[in-house]
Amino acid sequence: MITHKTKYALKALTVLADEAAGDAAALRIEEVADRSGAPKRFLEHILLDLKRAGLIGSRRGRNGGYVLIKEPKLVSLAEILRLIDGPLAPLPCLSRRAYQKCADCDEATCRVRAVFGDFYATYILMIESLTLADLQQDLDPLERFALPGPGAGE
Repeated sequence: MITHKTKYALKALTVLADEAAGDAAALRIEEVADRSGAPKRFLEHILLDLKRAGLIGSRRGRNGGYVLIKEPKLVSLAEILRLIDGPLAPLPCLSRRAYQKCADCDEATCRVRAVFGDFYATYILMIESLTLADLQQDLDPLERFALPGPGAGE
C-alpha cells in the first residue's frame, strides 16, 4: 500500500505533467495543492524532495513556481515510490538497493523468501514499467490489469 505522501507526490507530479503538456507555465504551490487535492503544508516538503531528486524545478519571480523538468514517459513510478517511501521489497533480503540479510533464516532454504521473491519479481517488473505518462491517460487505470469476467472469451 502506498502512503498518503506518495499519493500526494504522484498527484502533484501529474498536475505538473499536465501543465507541461499544455502551456508549460510554472505553478505556484497553492495551484498545485488546489489541483492535486494535497494539503499545502504537506506538499511543500514533497515538492522539495522531488526537486532534490531532479524531477521538478522551480522558477523565481512574478511568474515563478514549480515545473516538471523530465519527460513524463521517463519518470518511473517505481523511482517515485522509492524516493518517497524507501525500498519496495516486502523483505529486506529481497531488496536490490537496500539489501540486508535476515538474521533469522538461511536465504537458500527460506520458504518465505522464495514465495515473496516470486511475487516481488512480478510486482517489480510491473511497477518499473509504469511511468508518469501512464498517470496522465484518461482511461481507467485498473482496466489494463482487469481479469476477464464470467462469460469472457465465449
